[in-house]
Amino acid sequence: MDGEKRKRSICSRQEPAAALKILKDGNNKRDEIPDRVTLKKEIGLLSACTIIIGNIIGSGIFISPKGVLEHSGSVGLALIVWVLGGCIAALGSLCYAELGVTIPKSGGDYSYVTEIFGGLVGFLLLWSAVLIMYPTTLAVIALTFSNYVLQPVFPDCVPPYMATRLLSTVCLLFLTWVNCSSVRLATRIQDVFTVGKLAALGLIIVVGLVQICKGNYEGLTPQVAFEFSRTPSVGQIALAFLQASFAFSGWNFLNYVTEEVVEPRRNLPRAIYISIPLVTFVYTLTNIAYFSAMSPEELLSSNAVAVTFGEKLLGMFSVIMPISVALSTFGGINGYLFTSSRLCFSGAREGHLPSLLAMIHFKNCTPIPALLCCCTATIVILCIGETHNLINYVSFINYLSYGVTIAGLLYYRWKKPKLYRPIKVNLLVPVTYLMFWALLLGFSLYSEPVVCGVGLVIMLTGVPVYFLGVHWKSKPKCIYDFIESATYVAQRLCFVVFPQFDPIEISPIEEWPDKSSNILSGKS
Repeated sequence: MDGEKRKRSICSRQEPAAALKILKDGNNKRDEIPDRVTLKKEIGLLSACTIIIGNIIGSGIFISPKGVLEHSGSVGLALIVWVLGGCIAALGSLCYAELGVTIPKSGGDYSYVTEIFGGLVGFLLLWSAVLIMYPTTLAVIALTFSNYVLQPVFPDCVPPYMATRLLSTVCLLFLTWVNCSSVRLATRIQDVFTVGKLAALGLIIVVGLVQICKGNYEGLTPQVAFEFSRTPSVGQIALAFLQASFAFSGWNFLNYVTEEVVEPRRNLPRAIYISIPLVTFVYTLTNIAYFSAMSPEELLSSNAVAVTFGEKLLGMFSVIMPISVALSTFGGINGYLFTSSRLCFSGAREGHLPSLLAMIHFKNCTPIPALLCCCTATIVILCIGETHNLINYVSFINYLSYGVTIAGLLYYRWKKPKLYRPIKVNLLVPVTYLMFWALLLGFSLYSEPVVCGVGLVIMLTGVPVYFLGVHWKSKPKCIYDFIESATYVAQRLCFVVFPQFDPIEISPIEEWPDKSSNILSGKS
C-alpha cells in the first residue's frame, strides 16, 4: 500500500525520470521509452506560414461577408472594412512579433500577459479563452464544415440540426486523434489543407475576375457600391469590424507554439510578415469576386455564400465549391486544435490549470490531455448558441485580449527598458492599434451592450476561480489527495509525463513555477 502511494506521489509531482520509470515498469510490452521527453522543434518557416494562414482562413471568409455587409450597409463600405481589418491585423501582428521574440515562450497572449502583469490578469485571459473563446471558434468552424459538406445532400433546405452536429463531432474526434498521434502529421495536414484553402479562394477570385472582364462590375462602381440600404451608425460600423475581425482571427496563433518553432527569433517574424499581407490581399479579392456575381440582397439571403456563388457561375461544376470550402474549414479545425491545445498546456505549466494538461505523451511528445480538453469543450459548445451571436461574443473577447496584450508591450518597455529585444517596432504601431482598439470596443459597448456585457461577465467569472483555485494554497488535504489520485490514473491511461526542457530556451521566464499546491494544478 505504501509503495503504491509512493508511486502516485512521484507520478503526480512529475520528477520526469521517476515518472518514466513507473510507466515503463507498468507497461513492459510497450516500445522502449526515450530517456528525454520534450516538445519537438518541428515547425519550420513553411509550416509556420501555413499555421498562420491556415488558422486565419477557416470559416470566416465564408461566414463573415454576410455580417460585414449587413452592418456596413453598402458594398463599398464593406470592402473598406475588409481592407482596414487586414491593416489592423498587420499592426497587431508586428507587436506580437516583438513580444514573441522577447518572451520566446509558447502560450501567446496568456504567456505574455502573465509575465508582464502577473497571474490574475493572465488567468482571466486564459479562463475566457479556454471556457468560450477557442471552443466557440472551433465549434463555428466545425459547423461551417458540416454545413458545406451536407449542402449538396440537402440542396433545397437547411441541413438537419442533428446531422450537422454529428458530422462536426466526428471531424473533431478524428483530428484530435491525428494531433495526439504526431506533431509532424498534424503540421503536414496543415500544409496540405492550407494550399487547398488558397486554391479554393483562388478559384473564387479567378471566376470573379472573369466576370469583371466580361463587364459585370456595375455593383462595384463607386456610385452603386456606396448606395446605402440604410445609413449605418458608428456602432454598426464597429460591429462590421468585429465580424471582419472574426475572419482575420488567428493571426497571432504562431505565438502559441513558439517553443516548437525552429529558430523562433528568425522564423516567427518572417512568417508573420509573409502571411498577413497575403491573407489581406486574398480576402479583399474574394469579396470583390462575390460582389461581381451577387447582389447585396442575394449575399444577405444566402446561408452559404461560396455555394451560392458557385451555383450562379460554375453550373454543373458548382459541386466543387462546397467541397473546396469543406476542405478549407477542415484544415482550420486542425490548426485551431493544434494551437489552442498549447494554450491549455502553457496554462497548466504555470499552475493555472490542472497539472495533467501540462503533460505530453512519453513517446509521441504530444499534449494529449490538453487536446482532449479542447475537443471536449468544443463538443459541449456545439449544441449552444446561434452562429452569428457566437461570433459577436468571441470577437469582443478576442479584441479585448489583443488590446490588453499590446498595452502590455508598452508597459514592458517601460518596466524593462534594457531587456534585449531582437525586434523593436516603432512606438506608433502599438499606439495606433490601441487607439483603434479603444474606439472599436467603446462603440461596440454602446451599440451592443448585452453582447459585450456577456463577454465581460464571462471573463470576470474567473476572478473567484483564481482566488479559490490558484491563490488559496492552504486547502484541505483531502482535496489534494483526490487531485493527486485522479492525475495518477489519467497519466496511466494516457501515458503522459511532464516534458523536460532547457530553462534557457524560454527566457526570460527561467524556471517552472513554484510547486506549492493549488486546486487547479493538483500539485502538492
